[in-house]
Amino acid sequence: MPVFDVYNIDNVKVDRIELSDEVFGAPVNEAAIYQTVRMLMASRRRGTAATKERGEISGGGKKPWRQKGTGRARVGTTRSPLWRGGGTVFGPQPRAYDIKVNKKVKRIALVSALSMKVLNDSVLILREFPQEEIKTKAFKAVMDRFGWGKTLFVMDKEYPVLELSCRNIKEVKMIRQEALNVYDLLDFNQVVFLEPSIKQLERVLVS
Repeated sequence: MPVFDVYNIDNVKVDRIELSDEVFGAPVNEAAIYQTVRMLMASRRRGTAATKERGEISGGGKKPWRQKGTGRARVGTTRSPLWRGGGTVFGPQPRAYDIKVNKKVKRIALVSALSMKVLNDSVLILREFPQEEIKTKAFKAVMDRFGWGKTLFVMDKEYPVLELSCRNIKEVKMIRQEALNVYDLLDFNQVVFLEPSIKQLERVLVS
């Protein structure tokens, strides 16, 4: 079982904990990660792009000129796709881009992403993160102490003071453990768990 050091916000080791191989030492399944990230990215697409077909364009009810005798091509409406201001042929229409991935594959992908972060030595566990005042400077001081850059914080519950303290730091994202996803794990260089959150996550993911 992988053993992790637990730190306080002063960057001092205060404990060691063992976590499940099934979650933090599993083989990395790249196919499951790909499918899950593709699903997450597709779900973010709004799918609202739309063009008007000839039947949806206003006007054009009158024939521009008579059928014969003018020497010009036959035209029935000014809203023909061949004319400027006419309808669009086979243009985009509103649609859903959702891709379905079953729960088993999602779990495998999440476990794979966590294990990959462990292999890259990009996971750190904090005993707690005490901060009584909303101060970005104090939050940033802790980050600088550890040398963190683009960092994902995984929390066990809501911490309003911390959330408000880090909201102006672009390279920081704070989420609850139940919202942890593969995309965020891959997108951030460092993943920081509060100790209760990583234990909760382990209980959920151990089959």
